[in-house]
Amino acid sequence: MTETPSAPSAPSAPSTPSLDDKRVAMVNEHMRLENAYDFPACAGVFARPQYTLIADGELYEGADRVCYFLGQNHTAFPDFVFEPTRVSPTTDAVVVEGRFTGTQLGPWRGLPASGRKVDFQMCLIFEFDGESMINEKVYFDLNTPLEQLGIGDDYNSLRGKLTAIASHPIVIIKALLYSLTHRRNTSKAKPTP
Repeated sequence: MTETPSAPSAPSAPSTPSLDDKRVAMVNEHMRLENAYDFPACAGVFARPQYTLIADGELYEGADRVCYFLGQNHTAFPDFVFEPTRVSPTTDAVVVEGRFTGTQLGPWRGLPASGRKVDFQMCLIFEFDGESMINEKVYFDLNTPLEQLGIGDDYNSLRGKLTAIASHPIVIIKALLYSLTHRRNTSKAKPTP
């Protein structure tokens, strides 16, 4: 029995990217444009541009407001960079962990330029409706950059404790009284047989 040579196979059609791949590519392009300070193009990646800052509840809706927000960050930190360390697609979002770094050379959140560097972690959640990016939720600990800029205090430091006492005397006094009145007296406790 002789074998019939098989016909050459046709080149396979390129596979179409999955929805997750498309979303991740969109998020990566958005971050690339933001780091290039091309804020109109960065906002243009959204179907409905929107930033939600969870740390203080600020909401920037629409391309003009998103560009304003990004421009304010660039004015304050003209060398800022967001460096993603993990990009993970989920059912209806892409989650990005990373670091924001920059030098404060302009006003930020009412604070005058300090010339100090910031470097803090952020978590971004890019929300999608199908293939359309509709929101970026920004999570970060606001006290970390404030400490790095010299105006926030570590609450465990002596300065932080003194600031808390001066800023919140009634709360501190109530907490102290509660601690004193609800303290267990372990010296009078009898061992159980």
